[in-house]
Amino acid sequence: MIVWVLYDIKNDKARTKVSKACKHTGLYRVQYSCFLGTLNKNEKDSLQLEIESLIDEEIDKVYIFNMSKDELKSCALLGQAFDEKLISDEVRSLFF
Repeated sequence: MIVWVLYDIKNDKARTKVSKACKHTGLYRVQYSCFLGTLNKNEKDSLQLEIESLIDEEIDKVYIFNMSKDELKSCALLGQAFDEKLISDEVRSLFF
């Protein structure tokens, strides 16, 4: 399944650890606090548990969205939708 992870995490150390967890799971950074990639259910569940252990649930916000390939392809990409320095060809291929 295609998974988006978006977050707003106040603590720098926790934010860095969440970013590393997303990368380690195989997600690609598409913006500074937004990751995209393909995970199976077990990988997604493990990532969710890891993120829950890292954040302060009283102040931080993390969104994990599932999306089908058809839904992803129907998304509108406006302006400089992705930071070219952050995304990979694999992420581009999900859209085009």
